[in-house]
Amino acid sequence: MTDTLQYEFQFAYISPPGDTLQETLEALGIPQSELARRMNRPVKTINEIIRGKMPITAETALQLEQIVCIPASFWLRGEQFYQELLANLAEDQHLQSWVAWLDEIPIEEMMHRGWVPSRTDPSQQVFEALKFFGVTCPDVWQTTIECQMVRYRQSATLQSHLGTVSAWLRQGELESQAIDYVAPYNAEAFRDALSSIRALTMQPISTFQQDLVSLCANAGVAVVFVPALPNTGICGATQWLASTEGKALIELTLSYQTDDQFWLTFFHEAGHILLHGDQEVFLEIEAKGREKEEYEADTFASDMLIHHHQWQQFITQDFYHAQASIEEFAHKVGIAPGIVVARLQHENLLPCDQYNHLKRPLQWA
Repeated sequence: MTDTLQYEFQFAYISPPGDTLQETLEALGIPQSELARRMNRPVKTINEIIRGKMPITAETALQLEQIVCIPASFWLRGEQFYQELLANLAEDQHLQSWVAWLDEIPIEEMMHRGWVPSRTDPSQQVFEALKFFGVTCPDVWQTTIECQMVRYRQSATLQSHLGTVSAWLRQGELESQAIDYVAPYNAEAFRDALSSIRALTMQPISTFQQDLVSLCANAGVAVVFVPALPNTGICGATQWLASTEGKALIELTLSYQTDDQFWLTFFHEAGHILLHGDQEVFLEIEAKGREKEEYEADTFASDMLIHHHQWQQFITQDFYHAQASIEEFAHKVGIAPGIVVARLQHENLLPCDQYNHLKRPLQWA
């Protein structure tokens, strides 16, 4: 018998291993009927294997090795390669039919940011986008994002798009996986962590970011910072991670660029975790139908930053609106003065353009 290495092949087109089997039979002078007799199989079965209508199984490959003296591994590799080619062809046809879906997601921005590899071919862009979202088709993506348990704060003046929001949320999920350790969620531990985190409001972002992430992770809450995508207006979001048991995710941007809004957003999202658990919330432009929960989260954030009783005592003073009084009060209660300014402005106790220099700017490195 000639060296079996001569039977190694590469498919120049989608050709079933049955083609190679037919060539082998012709070279050996064995008709299909004779092969069927030796294998104790119907001739129809042999014919379907040769035409690629029936796969070469492990049992069939072993029988072929006994009869034509070509290793079973050769036939199995050929079958595997053929099936992969068929799957790739079918997948490519699907990808081409889904190209229109790219209009629903910010694919160019995702490639620009390195969230997905840069591709010029639209079907390959679809492939990379589906891999990014961890789904097999746009329909599954649509169902997944609509069913996500998410609560988010966003500007009422900017329109949000489902595809853009979903991309930003997904990037947050992926970045949360890079956190070294996130403990199972513990509400009591998270409340304790928030007390420690409150003191971080006086630190610069270069130092508080790592401490914030670590304190929350130890209580079962992953915190990630993802720059906002254009036209979303989102500055924060909360969701319960489907890929893990009992772990939450707070995703933050620096959309408002000052520390007061950042900390209000963070404690607002923390309030959702502690007050509202893992209730399902659909993504909405104006968060309609859940005003009560948003109010509760806002109240939680305000009270965590400045306790209600301390605040009432402060604003009843004669000179609460003076800069010196604001700075003295902030130092007394242990928070950044910009947060005091923001609350005074929010409650119309201070003009919106006064003392804004006390709000510290935040920017991405």
